[in-house]
Amino acid sequence: MAAPAEALPVSLAGKFKGSFAYDTIKDRLPQILTKVIDTLHRHRNKFFEEHGEKGVEAEKKAIAYLSKLRNELQTDKLLIALNDYLPDTALWNQYLEYQRNLSYGPPSWFKSPWLYVECYMYRRIHEAVVQNPLISDFDVFNEEKVHGFFESQQAIIILTTYLQELLKNISDLDEKRLQEEFFMLLQVSLWGNKCDLSISGGKDNSQKSDPLQSLEELKSFILVDHMEKIWSLLINEKKKNSWTTTRIDIVLDNAGFELTADLVLADFLVSSKLATEIHFHGKSIPWYVSDTTNRDFSWTIKQMQSANHKWMSKCGMGWEEKMKNGIWVYHDHFFWTLPHEFSNMAEVAPDLYAELQKANLILFKGDLNYRKLTGDRKWDFTVPFHQALNNFHPAPLCSLRTLKSDVQVGLKPGQGEHLMNIEPEWMIIGKYGVVQFDSAS
Repeated sequence: MAAPAEALPVSLAGKFKGSFAYDTIKDRLPQILTKVIDTLHRHRNKFFEEHGEKGVEAEKKAIAYLSKLRNELQTDKLLIALNDYLPDTALWNQYLEYQRNLSYGPPSWFKSPWLYVECYMYRRIHEAVVQNPLISDFDVFNEEKVHGFFESQQAIIILTTYLQELLKNISDLDEKRLQEEFFMLLQVSLWGNKCDLSISGGKDNSQKSDPLQSLEELKSFILVDHMEKIWSLLINEKKKNSWTTTRIDIVLDNAGFELTADLVLADFLVSSKLATEIHFHGKSIPWYVSDTTNRDFSWTIKQMQSANHKWMSKCGMGWEEKMKNGIWVYHDHFFWTLPHEFSNMAEVAPDLYAELQKANLILFKGDLNYRKLTGDRKWDFTVPFHQALNNFHPAPLCSLRTLKSDVQVGLKPGQGEHLMNIEPEWMIIGKYGVVQFDSAS
């Protein structure tokens, strides 16, 4: 079981004026809602063409719902129960009761934990759409994700060309060279996490520069670097009997360039025999603007296949093949879009926890996963990562994360304070990253 609440630091929340949580709830979340309303409005003709007046009526109802939601948020109203009868609705409403029973007072936008209210907003956006069946499968964030992918074409071409050249003689690489390539592609996957549309409020934030060229200068911005530990785990697994399975699970974050970087890393891991199978975990509903859903995952592979560039296309064909052969497996589970921190997973979603226990290594991508790993609390910078995980240890795990929220653990004494002096906003600007490992033992 997770540690009792009183033993843990306080949750980050909008009640701390001037905090990043406060600024996010006050400014960024209403901006995102406004953008969603605008997106629905711009698609009115599409809804009319597909469903006639009833389609327009559905769009109007969703917009009215979202306008009301925006008002509730801006005036710090109490949070209300969900009412859409989806498989996760009861769990959300139980969580609301749980929050009511804590000593924070009745749950509201600024007073309740930031992690909870931010997740709650995205779940309410989903409710606005699903309560109107004619438009219920409309992804309000799809345009931004598609735009992000196409705007990152140049970077994707550079990366896929590099991978295809590397794969030509991958079996001839000695251990040292294999390690160098692994570190390189792991860092591309780490920095791919800069392209986050929930942080930019949905504004263009695509990867336009060469993702390989800047790695050397970015290295000094990795605050916790456990790449050696991950390498030693994987190379030791590889040296065991060749008939054993090495399974790596990747808990995905953003679609677009970041997802492509993750797929390139996964291709390298399988081709180099550092892994025999890769399991991807994505979101079951549109989430945090740019998070990867099953539709985004399949769309990306199809786009790669049909790209007018031979190496992009070759990657896409190979990835489709790996999916068909079961070397790559995609999962989504509604737990990833619940407000729970991961220390509650074994209790709330024992099936998912059991699935993750099958992995030799789990890579958690991005900031939201880090917030859920550490419970999104006011930890001291030097608290060990293992401690902040609060008994969440399904398998050896690693967080690949660029910092975009004010929680960070596992730093050396004085490291956080030094950063605070030289760059007061170091925790939220996406300039710094971590490759942080926990062995689960």
